[in-house]
Amino acid sequence: MIRIFALIILLIPGFLAAYGIKLMRDMVFGILQSPFPYLWMQFLAGMLLFLLGLGFVAGFILYRDRKRNKVQNRFK
Repeated sequence: MIRIFALIILLIPGFLAAYGIKLMRDMVFGILQSPFPYLWMQFLAGMLLFLLGLGFVAGFILYRDRKRNKVQNRFK
């Protein structure tokens, strides 16, 4: 059960990052999504979602690798 919860916790930021990429892509093609009044605001929200999702997943992987002593000395 714990592994399933860990997978769910990792999937949520992954989906948010994917949605952020979609928002940025839609801005490039000029497609405005409903909650955003301007394209530049949509792009900033997409970039924020992408960076937060990617940062969470990367931080989780770094934390796990630090626990198992699989990182270089500069990351310890």
